[in-house]
Amino acid sequence: MKKIYKAVMILLVCLATSSCSKWVDVKPIDRLGEDQLFVNSAGFVKAINGVYVEMATTNLYGQHMSAGLLDVLAQYYVIRSSTHTFEKYTTFVYTDANVKANVDNIWKKAYELIANCNVIIEKCGDGPSELLPEPYYRVIKGEALALRAMLHLDMLRLFGPIYSPESKDKKAIPYVLKSGYEIAPLLSSEKFMQLLTMDLQQALVLLETDPIRTDGVRNQSNPSGPNDFYFRQYRLNYYAAKALLARAYLWQGKKVEALAAAEELLLEVQTPEKKTFPFVTFANATHVEKPDRVFSTEVMFSLYKSNRLEMYNRLFAVSLQPNSKLSFSDGDINETRVNGLYDDSNDFRRRIWQSASTGTVTATTNMKYADIVDAPGRYMVPLIRLSEVLLIAAECHPDLTTGIRYFNTLRTARNCVSLTPANSALLKQEIMKEFRREMLGEGQQFFFYKRNGYQSLPNHATVSLTPEKTMVLNNYIIPLPDSETAQRQ
Repeated sequence: MKKIYKAVMILLVCLATSSCSKWVDVKPIDRLGEDQLFVNSAGFVKAINGVYVEMATTNLYGQHMSAGLLDVLAQYYVIRSSTHTFEKYTTFVYTDANVKANVDNIWKKAYELIANCNVIIEKCGDGPSELLPEPYYRVIKGEALALRAMLHLDMLRLFGPIYSPESKDKKAIPYVLKSGYEIAPLLSSEKFMQLLTMDLQQALVLLETDPIRTDGVRNQSNPSGPNDFYFRQYRLNYYAAKALLARAYLWQGKKVEALAAAEELLLEVQTPEKKTFPFVTFANATHVEKPDRVFSTEVMFSLYKSNRLEMYNRLFAVSLQPNSKLSFSDGDINETRVNGLYDDSNDFRRRIWQSASTGTVTATTNMKYADIVDAPGRYMVPLIRLSEVLLIAAECHPDLTTGIRYFNTLRTARNCVSLTPANSALLKQEIMKEFRREMLGEGQQFFFYKRNGYQSLPNHATVSLTPEKTMVLNNYIIPLPDSETAQRQ
């Protein structure tokens, strides 16, 4: 990967008004060389805030890597027409010019931000300094390491092979550990994951003193100073990094390690006396005027996207033409696919599907990211949440009864009846279904299918979820972009 971004960091500043003083209320104002940026802790804060803001753009988690491209690959939506905007994605035509362009943009933006993380990490040095004293040193360097790991993991999950004993030694993609112009070598998945795990482990050591562990998420402005250590749900904090480590271990099939990370995390954040990420309440999830459709209290890490409504309008708005909209129907009020997804009518996740109308067109619409003024999580794009940790524990626990207990903890929290699968294989089937319900709009389902090598997926060409379509395993692997392969010729 040719590093062309070394000397440019995205500089952002907080809006000056007292009512908009959150660190996430930012706007780009200039681009400065790194020597002008890293002169004090405020400069480091601006630099890492820039990474978070850029992660929320369309080319990454502000659309393609969340509710858009990845969820289309996961076959969530009904796409029948060859002229539909997303038809080539749902049929895995990676040679299509538009597909290649968007995939290239994902790759370039991810590695651009990895480059920025590398500059931040290097500028942090090996310990606190006059320019970057505690607690800034530990938090900023810890977050930068965790962000570098997360971006790399998603590139491997998207462009790399299905991780297996047969594939793990084959060259996959680069893991970039330093700034500069040198082309990083393609690494095997196993070597890649070793480096990624080391990044996360180092991040966790640095983030041991994360304020979220003592003071909670603190999603309100600091009454007596800057917000540098507030709004921890919008940062890759200690708990999110631990969940990411569990995700990374499971990608490699390391169930013992994944379970250990998941259970350590659950033990700390879900004890009766300390629930850092409490389950959303029924009242909040079903509120008539201001429903919490992203279950914001449970989100361990999210991005703040003040223009999230634009993503909704591009993907789901009822006013969109049928060939542009992501829908569970043919642009009407048919709820067959909705009913097939949710096995319990009392499941309040089902409420994201609402009948919406333009006055002339009425259709069942995914309202998860529709804008509701003053609703909880109004600007959240969730990336790591409590439910994933519970499902990791359920999948990885060797004792069936305990696995079912973790699984039903989530079911109960969603107002669903408990299930008692008769064996581990049946439990895994139910976990897959639960994951599908839980992660809609968050870009994780495709990776679940890929990790497990599923060869039958929901059918995009029918309103019903059945009959399923056959999945060719090679379709899980997106080819490296031309912009990358051209550097290696």
